Amino acid sequence: MANIGIIGGSGLDNPDILHDSKDLQITTSYGSTTSPVRTGTMGQHNIFLLARHGREHTVPPSQVNYRAKIETLRLLGCEYILATTAVGSLREEIGRGDLVVLDQFIDFTRHRSVTFHESFAPHEPKHTPMADPFSGYLRGLLNASCAELGIRHHKAGTVVTIEGPRFSTRAESRMFRLWGADVINMSIAPEVILAAEAGIPYAAVAMSTDYDCWKTDEAPVTWDEILHIFRQNAQKVTDVLLAVIGKIS
Repeated sequence: MANIGIIGGSGLDNPDILHDSKDLQITTSYGSTTSPVRTGTMGQHNIFLLARHGREHTVPPSQVNYRAKIETLRLLGCEYILATTAVGSLREEIGRGDLVVLDQFIDFTRHRSVTFHESFAPHEPKHTPMADPFSGYLRGLLNASCAELGIRHHKAGTVVTIEGPRFSTRAESRMFRLWGADVINMSIAPEVILAAEAGIPYAAVAMSTDYDCWKTDEAPVTWDEILHIFRQNAQKVTDVLLAVIGKIS
């Protein structure tokens, strides 16, 4: 039996999926999460669900207390973290509704608390390796599950995280493409950084909902467009997470 944290994962709190569910309100030294943790069991595992932006999506990306969320999952004994996120595509081949199993990130945020290490003990600096920030084990399970379910996906991808809540300018979108980013969002950094500092294997599956604004042959992204594509494809993400949870030993 493993303790598995899930950030995002809308739909997984369905009582037909999550058994014996209840809410927990956890307070950490970094504050508390906006919404309670929904906990229950799936098969042999204990599941802890956190809504990144609150259950009513009331918290803008730059105001999310990422440290409190990761610290909450650490205090609950989570051995793995699976995250879901909507992203804009910066590549023609990553279409709307495609899933991307992220393997690298670029942090373009400016105003977030990006570390637990606010000070060092004498002669004990803490510098966390970040060459491969996403868990290879969990990424393997995500890719295998997508393949088994016949879901169009991309086995790897670099995400650039921007501050938000505004979308990119065309100049920024073109710049991110030149940097080598494949998709763009507002939430993976510093979430993945903090999970690495906490020593919890973390992986994220991203759903492409739009083409940001680099494509000049179509209108720039809107929030309504993101919601439309997300709702059309949300069940795919849920199915993939359920398959992954069933594979974790």
